[in-house]
Amino acid sequence: MFIYPLIAALIIAADQASKYAVRTFMQPGDRIPVIGDWFSMYYVRNTGTAFSMFSGNKFITVALTSVLIIACLVFLIIEARKGSKVLAALITMVFAGGVGNLIDRLTLGYVTDMISCWSFAVFNVADIFVTCGCFLIVFYILFAYKDEEKAASSGAGKHDKTE
Repeated sequence: MFIYPLIAALIIAADQASKYAVRTFMQPGDRIPVIGDWFSMYYVRNTGTAFSMFSGNKFITVALTSVLIIACLVFLIIEARKGSKVLAALITMVFAGGVGNLIDRLTLGYVTDMISCWSFAVFNVADIFVTCGCFLIVFYILFAYKDEEKAASSGAGKHDKTE
């Protein structure tokens, strides 16, 4: 179970390092084109949640993030104990992304966002892990988790019979 805290620590470190770099070398509102207008670094201070929902309400954003982090931690422990390595790793991605953004909310009062694609929302490294982790969890549960559970239960049933 040591691998999941390591994965989380690496994700949180990458997220916090990227945010620190942006806060150090850019001013809010600065935009640095990387690939024309399609992809740029755009420093935004987000006081809300996804798509700036609940902007300016620190209590709600901290409370929502904290509840989701705790839920991820509970499911992570359950899945890790069950031996579901893939699902536990995916939950770790969501957990770590949530922690990365919670650190910002608690220490700065806002989340540092800096990645802008097209005219889509501005996001950060933590958001990428939360979004990709959630998408992959849904994909995994729909297409692989059921097969894994069936194999585990049919294998256990064969070994449990002592008659």
